[in-house]
Amino acid sequence: MVEYVMVNGLPGKMATAVAEALMEATDFELLPYGFTGPGMPADIKVLDKDIHLVKPEDRLHFLQQNEGIPKFLTVDYTHPTAVLANAGFYCRNNLPFVMGTTGGDMATLEGVVGRSQISAVIAPNMAKQIVVFQSMMKYAADTFPNAFKGYILEITESHQKGKADTSGTAKDILASFNALGIPFKKEQIYMIRDPQTQLDMGVPKEALSGHGWHTYTLRSEKGDVLFQFKHNVNGRSVYADGTLDALRFLKTKKEKGKIYTMMDVLKGE
Repeated sequence: MVEYVMVNGLPGKMATAVAEALMEATDFELLPYGFTGPGMPADIKVLDKDIHLVKPEDRLHFLQQNEGIPKFLTVDYTHPTAVLANAGFYCRNNLPFVMGTTGGDMATLEGVVGRSQISAVIAPNMAKQIVVFQSMMKYAADTFPNAFKGYILEITESHQKGKADTSGTAKDILASFNALGIPFKKEQIYMIRDPQTQLDMGVPKEALSGHGWHTYTLRSEKGDVLFQFKHNVNGRSVYADGTLDALRFLKTKKEKGKIYTMMDVLKGE
């Protein structure tokens, strides 16, 4: 059975990557509509499909005037400042959603979804393999607390110039390092958004508009021991593929008021 999906955040690059992946999938149908932010065009094309974009102030009216739209799932790749408002709108209007946009306060999101009649998949990173790495770090932190006490941590993350917020993945991994005994704040994460600096680092030119390079460096107090973890992603296909897997997972869930993570998706639970 084909599942209908609305992608919100077009013509943003991550939203576009997901929309294109949906059009290539045989088990999904991309709706010719999407919610977008202020200042965006009214109509765009994704591959050969015309998409009408609806501004925030027109969303409710649009739903009321288009009650004949098939039941659908929602994907949100909008802007960090819109996360909470968007989640609230989806919940009030019974629109189950997958949210890959980072920047929202998870405690608040849990409350908003928890009081609703829908469920959602919310994850700062939709790349399944990176989620596995996050899980490994959390396991180490839970099992061996303070194992790296006294070590000095550096976190560097590089993303395309247009990414407004600090990497959600870096912040998640940071929590594990904190539990491993390293006092490090998210404000200390070094964000790189300058294209020339990224080229000098080795980011391919074609990936400047879409990449996620992360390096976690740990040094002992004496400087005689060094650990380094890296995960470098060029392009957006790995995140789009993970988003479609999250949609496949969500469409099977009937629970109300529940937030799932990508670990839930990976486990299929």
